[in-house]
Amino acid sequence: MRQIVLDTETTGIDPSQGHRIIEIGCVELMERQLTGRHYHVYINPERAVEEEAISVHGITNEFLEDKPTFAEVADEFFAFIQGAELVIHNAPFDVGFMDAEFARLKPVRKTADHCGIVDSLAIAREKHPGQKNNLNALCKRYGVDNSSRELHGALLDAEILADVYLLLTGGQTDLSLDSSAGGGASGTAIRRLSGDRPRLPVVEASADESLAHQEFLERMAKEAGSEPLWNRL
Repeated sequence: MRQIVLDTETTGIDPSQGHRIIEIGCVELMERQLTGRHYHVYINPERAVEEEAISVHGITNEFLEDKPTFAEVADEFFAFIQGAELVIHNAPFDVGFMDAEFARLKPVRKTADHCGIVDSLAIAREKHPGQKNNLNALCKRYGVDNSSRELHGALLDAEILADVYLLLTGGQTDLSLDSSAGGGASGTAIRRLSGDRPRLPVVEASADESLAHQEFLERMAKEAGSEPLWNRL
């Protein structure tokens, strides 16, 4: 399964009020393994970033002036996420912004029509009800290093979320009984050992060890009042 762990930063909190995406960060998982592939871009939102938002992510209007618009990166971004399962913390927020951006373009694309969507915040709330489940709290709970996260940043947060998500959902890999690399089951395929590999050495018990073992069996038989199964085999 191909999964994309995704995060965005925005000019504000409500796309219906004209707020826009200013940063996208994604990292790729294949069969729950980080592949090293990622997608990252800063975007000129063609509007001002709110001061409150700047205090969260530190991305200023001046920094974004020479960056591409969403229309200029939309096809490249869509190609990276298409067909994947998106893992997003508080997915309705990011997907709402993505859909608003895609709605401004032709053809209009709706994220859920082309990608699966997993909300890691919903998973965390179900697993840890009544507790803080923001990314910092989950990092502390699962021992994920987030010491470099002084401000929010889409790519850094996506990388951190990938670690948190794998731990939150049971570790890095799923068991697979499919011996072929192209099988449909998720996880790591069975690796067949070479037939000409060196044979494992057979270490036999010494005379003293055999005698000690026999004495142990005799004590067991006396205490139990019956012959040990070992002697009957």
